[in-house]
Amino acid sequence: MLAADNSARLCSRCHREQRDQLRTPPVQLRDEFFETDEFRAAFASQHIGKVFKAYRNHPRHLQLFGKALNQELLGRWLGLTQAQISKLENGKPEQNLETLRNYAKILHLPQHLLWFDLPGQSRLQSALRSNTANGTIIPATTDDILVANTGMNTLELLRRVRASAIDSSTVDALNITVEQLCCDYSHADARELMTVGKQWLGKVTDLLGNHLTLAQHRDILNNAGMLALLVGCLEYDLGDASSAEATRRMAMELGKESGDSGIVGWSHEMLAWFHLTAGNHRAVIPAAQAGIVAAPSHSVAVQLYGQQAKAYARMGMPEKVHEALESGRELLDKLPYPDRPEHHFVVDPDKWDFYAMDTYRIVGEDQLAQRNADEVIRRSVNPEGVIVSPMRRAEAQLTLAVIAARQGDIDEATSLGIRALQDGRQSRPSLLMVAGELEHELHTYGKDTGADFCDLLSEVKRAKPPSD
Repeated sequence: MLAADNSARLCSRCHREQRDQLRTPPVQLRDEFFETDEFRAAFASQHIGKVFKAYRNHPRHLQLFGKALNQELLGRWLGLTQAQISKLENGKPEQNLETLRNYAKILHLPQHLLWFDLPGQSRLQSALRSNTANGTIIPATTDDILVANTGMNTLELLRRVRASAIDSSTVDALNITVEQLCCDYSHADARELMTVGKQWLGKVTDLLGNHLTLAQHRDILNNAGMLALLVGCLEYDLGDASSAEATRRMAMELGKESGDSGIVGWSHEMLAWFHLTAGNHRAVIPAAQAGIVAAPSHSVAVQLYGQQAKAYARMGMPEKVHEALESGRELLDKLPYPDRPEHHFVVDPDKWDFYAMDTYRIVGEDQLAQRNADEVIRRSVNPEGVIVSPMRRAEAQLTLAVIAARQGDIDEATSLGIRALQDGRQSRPSLLMVAGELEHELHTYGKDTGADFCDLLSEVKRAKPPSD
């Protein structure tokens, strides 16, 4: 029952849970969210502080919480203090372009309303983004982004690569192409993306035999290293562990040669992941530690702490779990919010919640695990109901299934487990690891418990990934 002075629609507990969903900015907002008089006036004023104020006082927030978002919460999203937000809202307009771009990216402000251009986008090229009938903004294609930034499309880039016509525009186009492929990892068909990635990896490594400047050589090495990381992850997702390990070693050497600590760190992270999903839990710790030493201030170190936490959880070492989680969270809080959080080789708060979910489930902190799983599922779907993070969603469903099994709700556990195994884009080793944990929970009630899920899991285990 609501208190007499509670102007919101929620009780205090539900109110706290709703606010907890706003630990990070909403991933995607409908166009209509920004179609208020306050927003129109704020964007027209070309004053980012007024945009902040319109955002905080949006009717949606008033409806949900009974009051505006406070300056402290907005400041946490933007890496600012409450006093800095107040100064921006009430002081002179911010003029630094990079600062404005950073704020716009974090809050997902639409390009067509801004008075400045975001990287890879343009107010003058509306064709780069299109709206669906219900107002959702569709991101530009890779070709669109290439044209906007370099004036060439993918076919022109390929022509230049084949002709070894390497200049700054070609290198920029390669950077954009590789970045987009890494951003496609979470939702694209794994086999198709792996094929494309291998093709680009072959073309890029061929370029290393040409006459290049030192800067060009380093950039191309970095692109080759990122492509090797991507291909290796996809090979492992598809169950080809031996090829994945060979490609991981290739990425490691490319990272060392180019001097890119991030690529080296991610190569160690892949090894930690391989050990974890193979059940070699003790081997995860030194593999992850080697990556942390190689890239201590890179976002990969956050994920490496997460891998250590997962391993410690499975070894029954809860104190070490919390130490690793605390180290990862502390580093994550120091890092800037990523320009493209969908990039597979960056870590953002959403990805960290996903990692923490796994450890909470293993150590039996079901309430925290359920909270994180619900949040992962909520953020896995865009406002139009399209699943944008199917792999995270599947593991979150399995987490909820494990919790349901522990609570004796076998039907719910079975239903959630089957749903997770039937989702499209999968990382086979990770999925089988968590599904096996659900199977173990179900078998505590008897070998025939949850038979439909267990039969489907057996089929998935028997199925061999299709060959190239």
